[in-house]
Formats: sequence, C-alpha cells, structure tokens
Amino acid sequence: MMRIARQRPGARVWPVVLFTSLMLWGSAMSAGQETAFEDKLSGARLLATLKAGGNVIFLRHAATEKDFADQVKAVMGDCSTQRTLSEAGWQQARAIGEAFDQLQIPVGNVYSSEYCRAWQTADLAFGHYQKMPDLNFEPAEDYSDEQIAAMRARMTPHLAAKPRDGVNTVLVGHDDPFEAATGIYPEPMGVAFVLRPDRPGGFTIVADVAAEEWAELAR
Repeated sequence: MMRIARQRPGARVWPVVLFTSLMLWGSAMSAGQETAFEDKLSGARLLATLKAGGNVIFLRHAATEKDFADQVKAVMGDCSTQRTLSEAGWQQARAIGEAFDQLQIPVGNVYSSEYCRAWQTADLAFGHYQKMPDLNFEPAEDYSDEQIAAMRARMTPHLAAKPRDGVNTVLVGHDDPFEAATGIYPEPMGVAFVLRPDRPGGFTIVADVAAEEWAELAR
C-alpha cells in the first residue's frame, strides 16, 4: 500500500492541522517538508485529558491477517472481499476496550468506516458504532492528487469536530485517509491518535498511543 508521505525512520511527525491552512500544508508536503513536534501530553497528563473528554480519538483498525491494499476490489457489506481481522486483532480490539473501561475514559459517539475490519474493531472495543462512509478509502492503490484531496476533505471535518461535553469521540478507520488529512502515517495497526479540536475547523494532535500502551497511562 502506497504511503502518501513517508516519515523519516525513527521520527515522529506531529503537525498542527488547520482546515484553513490546508493549501499551505499541501505545498509543504509536495516539497517533502515535515514539521516535527514533541508529544504534547503523555502518562498521567494525557490520561487526565482523556478522562475529561473533549477529544477526538482516531483509532486505526486492529491487526489483520495480512496487510495489503484491498480498496480497489472491496465490496462494502461483503467481508469476503476485504482484509479481515486476525485472531490477534480480535484480542487486540477487546483489550483496547477493556483498557478504556479500566481507565474510565468516557466514550460518546463511535464512528467506523464501512470496512469490516474497522466496524468489527469498533464493535469489539466499544460495543457500539455508526458506519461513516467519509472514513473510507478512495478506490485506488496509487492515489491521484485529486483522490488525496478528496480523502482529506472528507476526513478533516470529523477530526476537527468537537465532541459533546464530558466525552470523547472515537473514529475507527484506516491509514491512508488519516495520512491524507494529517501527513502522519498511522502505524502499526491498532495505534490511536488523540486530537484536540481547538478552533473552528482545526485541531492539534497531542499524542499517539499504541494498542499495548493504554495500560501504561495508569502508571
């Protein structure tokens, strides 16, 4: 699967994305430029922010049997045409949900792409979800500039939408649409990014949490 923009090996990229600044962002990405940020929150401070609500949590679906681009031939509603969760992925999704319960992280709306591996992750982790086509891929493996822009335009408003008071919104989706909107390739599968909507149409990425790192927030 093609990465839209590759990070330097070992580097973390934390762009602050503003909907009104996407043209500037696109110019920088086309020139191969990256803006590096340190994690803004971690450990107890991150947990406190999550428990207070008001965040959007983007969760890349849990682990699958294989990692390959299936969006060209995938038929929505037919899991046999798509990559599916592995047994490890099912366990991973359940473990994420158990961690949220143990950490008392309040979850409001949960949205998933229409792909089986995404809504199954949402269901296993949170027990409820609503399918959202805006989180889907474009039907291509090598994207055109127009397709990248289309994924960005669909994804960004949801990343920037402020949740209702006291809860967090969860988006369960995929690598390429998230990268189109943020410039960050979300890996590995099961990783979550915590975003803080902080201005109209804009957000700040404050942290990422790998699937196995949720339990560490309580330490």
